[in-house]
Amino acid sequence: DNSYTLSFLLVFFVLILFRPAFSINTLSSTESLAISSNRTLVSPGNVFELGFFRTNSSSRWYLGIWYKTVPERTYVWVANRDNPLSSSTGTLKIFNMNLVLLDHSNKSVWSTNITRGNERSPVVAELLPNGNFVIRYFNNNDASGFLWQSFDYPTDTLLPEMKLGYDLKKGLNRFLTSWRSSDDPSSGEFSYKLEPRKLPEFYLFTEDIPVHRSGPWNGIRFSGIPEDQKSSYMVYNFTENSEEVAYAFRMTNNSIYSRLTLSSEGYLQRLTWTPSSLVWNLFWSSPVNLQCDVYKACGPYSYCDENTSPVCNCIQGFNPRNMQQWDLRDPSGGCIRKTRPRCSGDGFTRMKNMKLPETTMAIVDHSIGVTECKKRCLSDCNCTAFANADIRNGGTGCVIWTGRLDDMRNYVADGQDLYVRLAAADLV
Repeated sequence: DNSYTLSFLLVFFVLILFRPAFSINTLSSTESLAISSNRTLVSPGNVFELGFFRTNSSSRWYLGIWYKTVPERTYVWVANRDNPLSSSTGTLKIFNMNLVLLDHSNKSVWSTNITRGNERSPVVAELLPNGNFVIRYFNNNDASGFLWQSFDYPTDTLLPEMKLGYDLKKGLNRFLTSWRSSDDPSSGEFSYKLEPRKLPEFYLFTEDIPVHRSGPWNGIRFSGIPEDQKSSYMVYNFTENSEEVAYAFRMTNNSIYSRLTLSSEGYLQRLTWTPSSLVWNLFWSSPVNLQCDVYKACGPYSYCDENTSPVCNCIQGFNPRNMQQWDLRDPSGGCIRKTRPRCSGDGFTRMKNMKLPETTMAIVDHSIGVTECKKRCLSDCNCTAFANADIRNGGTGCVIWTGRLDDMRNYVADGQDLYVRLAAADLV
C-alpha cells in the first residue's frame, strides 16, 4: 500500500527534520555547535538561549547566554569575553570531558579546564532552566554532581539562584566584572566582590581600588544598599557557614525576570522585566549618592550626611584633625577625639540610621545581644564602637570595632544604631 509507505516516510522525514527538538537544551559528546549552523541551545521553559553572537560594532564572535524572549537582546554570560573569535568560524564541542571553543584554525580560545573525572562515563553539556550551563555525567542529573557550571564563573550579571561570594569547598570567589563598554563584553575596569572577614562585605573596585562598600549584611540587606527593599516576588539570602559565604536571590513569581548587573560605568543595578515590559525597569542603582557613597569620602571618625553642608561631620566628641584642611573642604584627615577615653567610666553616643563602619577590624558574636555587647565593649579598652549584627526582631548579635572607624554615613530612614565609645567628659 503506497499511501501507507508514503505516510510512514513522511513521519520518518518529519522525525529526522525535527530531531534536535528532543535535545534542544543539551550538547552530547558527539555533537558540536558551530557559528555557521546557527543552532542554539534553549533552556526548558524557554527563558534562556545559548549560542554565538557578535555585538553591534564588532566583527568578533562570542559564545554567550541571553534571554530568549526579551526583544532587547540582553546577555547574562559570556564564555570567551577576553578571547573573542576573530572570524565567523567557531565551534563548541566536548573534548576529553571539557567544553572547548575552537577557532578557524582549530585552536582552543576557551575551555572549561576540568582535570578530574571518570573518563569512561560519557558527559553532556546542558543549559538548565535557570540559565546555568553545566557539564555533567550523562546519567547524573544531581546538582552536586556537576563537573563544571557557568554559575561559578559569572560575567557581569547575577541571575536568580546564582551565588555571589565564596564557595569554600571549591576555593572559588565568584564576583562580577563589568563589560569594557556597553558594546564590548571584554573585562571592564569595575568588579564587585566579597571580602571575607568576620563580617563579610562587598566592595566595588575600579581596577583594584575600592570605590564603594556595601556595608555588612544586617539580616535583611546590606547596610549600605538601603534601596534593596524586600519585594513580594523576590527572596534574598545571605549564607555564611563552613562551606560558603555568599549572597543569592530567587524569584517567587516565574513570569518576572530580575537580574543584578554591574554596568560598564561602574554601577551595580537591579533590573526587572515583567511580561508587559517594553524595557528593563531599573529598581535601584548603587552607589546612589556621589558624595556619601564614595568609599572613605570623609576620613576616619567622621560620617557623611548629604543634608549638611559640608557633607562631612565629626562624630560627637570629635574635632577635625586639621581645621584648615577641613575648612577648605578636604575631609580626608578625618577627626580626632577631644578627650582620650580612660577605659573606665566611658560611655557611648548613639548614632541612628547609620551605615556601619568598615568591618576590617570588627569582632562578631552572634550569640549575645546589645546589653551584653555593650558590657563586652566597655571591658575591652581597644573597643571603639558596637552595634547589632542583625536588625531583625528588634536586633540581635554583636559587632565590636577595635581601632578606627571608617567609611560611615547616615540615612534619612534606613540604616541602624551605632554606639561609639566616648570619654565621660564628651557625653554631655
